[in-house]
Amino acid sequence: MVDIDPIRLEVIRNALVAASEEMNISIWRTARSTVVRETLDYSTAIFDGLGNAVAQSTRIPVHLNSMSVCLEEIVSNWIPLSEWQEGDVILTNDPYAGGQHLPDFVAYKPIFRDGQRVAISATIVHHVDIGGGAPGSYFASAQEVFQEGLRLPPIKLVEAGRPNSAILDVIRRNSREPEKIGGDVAAQLAALDVGARAILRLVDRYGIATVEAAMAAVLDQSEFAMRGAISAMPNGTYTFEDFVDDDGQDAIGIKINATVIIDGDTARVDLSGSSPQVPGPVNCTLNMAKSGVYCALLMAAGGGVMANTGAYRAIEIIAEEGTIVSARPPAPVANRMATGHRIVTTVLGALAKAIPNTIPAAYYGVSYVAALSAPDTSGERRVYFEIEVGGWGGHPEADGASGFSAGFHNLANSPLEMCEALFPVTFTQYGLIPDSGGDGEHRGGLGLAREWRLDADWGVLSGNFDRFRFPPYGLNGGKPGTPGRFILTRDGKSELLPSKISGVQLKRGDKVRLDTSGGGGWGDPSRRDPKLKLADQRAGYTSSS
Repeated sequence: MVDIDPIRLEVIRNALVAASEEMNISIWRTARSTVVRETLDYSTAIFDGLGNAVAQSTRIPVHLNSMSVCLEEIVSNWIPLSEWQEGDVILTNDPYAGGQHLPDFVAYKPIFRDGQRVAISATIVHHVDIGGGAPGSYFASAQEVFQEGLRLPPIKLVEAGRPNSAILDVIRRNSREPEKIGGDVAAQLAALDVGARAILRLVDRYGIATVEAAMAAVLDQSEFAMRGAISAMPNGTYTFEDFVDDDGQDAIGIKINATVIIDGDTARVDLSGSSPQVPGPVNCTLNMAKSGVYCALLMAAGGGVMANTGAYRAIEIIAEEGTIVSARPPAPVANRMATGHRIVTTVLGALAKAIPNTIPAAYYGVSYVAALSAPDTSGERRVYFEIEVGGWGGHPEADGASGFSAGFHNLANSPLEMCEALFPVTFTQYGLIPDSGGDGEHRGGLGLAREWRLDADWGVLSGNFDRFRFPPYGLNGGKPGTPGRFILTRDGKSELLPSKISGVQLKRGDKVRLDTSGGGGWGDPSRRDPKLKLADQRAGYTSSS
């Protein structure tokens, strides 16, 4: 192994992160769908030549913490690294081959110099529609993954520089938005090339041996930092449980159980005792569960650990096959984020017993996914897809943030003006919900209300939410946040809809409103500063003291 100067190591480390960010910007500037271009539901990363994640962009934790596990599954059981050749792109969306759910396409491109594989660039993109029983490919009635859309095992989408046009045709043919998914796949592939060029510039400047040594050192740095963060926690066994509302079908109160064992500089997280897998599509694969555990521990580490494969070395994860956190095929998984968020909040709840003055109360803890299929002014059928957020939990130093992405995802909102220009909807309300944050010494952040009116003759609506039954918990005497609601108003009459539903038939003039959850409060409410109470009332955040 080549010895590397600390200053040069830092330069190369930042160059690796910059390569990931260049890929990030490339997708943002070239994608076609709003879910990618506006909501920013995609991620980019750089791996070393052995398949270890070494650097990533500031995108989606659920994606980034799972890409290394996905790659490990692909090379172990599908396409060994020895078969990856220059110019190849390997792609999958199969949740039972390392993926997460069918809308998420994961793609990897090996990067060669002088015949040697020196790195791998990687992208994951949430595509607006990949078929299945509901627009947006979130079919709440699904009982098998086969009902959720097109399923692609790990394949060479590009081989030796030649795209497989037949597979690309199949992808477009199975989507309700063929032009958008075609454009988004093209953006995803282009970003892989951007990453490859950045790595080759680095190799040409410093040499293969130096870059490889730097990548290995970066992984070791992350491992050292994570072990240090774990060592700062008191040894012990800490248990917590939280619940997913339901699966949209028969299962209600789906338990996530986490036992965190801190032993020196290692953390063992045992998810045994979680509920069995369910008929509806809130199941997680083990890959997804690992991503949730990694996310929680990285959050608890306080930002001092660079997220990559090195950081995961200090963490052991136990999960029973056939449970909600490690489902067997062909269980449906489209709304796996309902359970994934809950894994994060459950592990954080356990860690709050170890480091009570560090961990915040529960954030909203759900990706509020809604999709509408309706004709535009030309009569062309369009899919309007959005993901909303809620309030953060209060924490030991301050109130939680309001209406802002947190935890397992990192999304932007879809601007109302842009949505109204592209889809047959008019927004009638968008803003914070007073009194939705849990009361406490430090108040939970507020949830959001977002309401629109359908301006087309017909529409088909689906919603995949959670935290309608079990609100975000408070900590240290803080109160829970408010639960969410989904409301359909027709001809002046309002109806509460379930948290998970597909195939809702709409007509012109119908109004659809989503109220998202506020975050939990932290600390005894009686200890809240009276000046903060007054400021909340004046700002309209609360209606009473």
